[in-house]
Amino acid sequence: MATTTADFKNGLCIVFKDDLYTITWFQHVKPGKGPAFVKTKLRNVKTGRTVENTFTAGVKIETARIERRPYQFLYKEGNDYVLMHTETFEQLNIAEELINAPQFLKEGDSVEMVVHADTETPLYVELMPTVILEVTYTEPGIKGDTASSTALKPAEVETGARVMVPLFVNTGEKIKINTEEGTYMERVR
Repeated sequence: MATTTADFKNGLCIVFKDDLYTITWFQHVKPGKGPAFVKTKLRNVKTGRTVENTFTAGVKIETARIERRPYQFLYKEGNDYVLMHTETFEQLNIAEELINAPQFLKEGDSVEMVVHADTETPLYVELMPTVILEVTYTEPGIKGDTASSTALKPAEVETGARVMVPLFVNTGEKIKINTEEGTYMERVR
């Protein structure tokens, strides 16, 4: 599907240098001299890397139709993750490289798969922005360590992932984790 720079909007997926990119920022510029142009920041759909590019105003751009689909993580099979579409119950094996934070994925978790709608190719799988996991092991806190969040210690959560947590967090407690950054957010009661 072809469009022009006049149709740019944040989130639009375009084909750029034979790869898929989403527009994360754009600005139309009309200088006093010379032709108008559009400055953009583009994020590679597969790698997540961001690039800046300037397009001449009005130039034709090929867009790609991508869809976000609801899936549930069932289990791990070798290096693949088996996911089930929550509406059609169709099961799919997905490579670990396509998942944004596989170390925090627990059986039964809901995820979103981003699919290139024209070719039905899975592009990547995103976990929810935060997950709640139980701490399975961490060194005990020392008496007197209160709600200070400056000092951190390593903790292992139920999926086997390691996260740095404040000293007051203990084994058996549930914590909220930011899946994008892989960081501790708060203790959950």
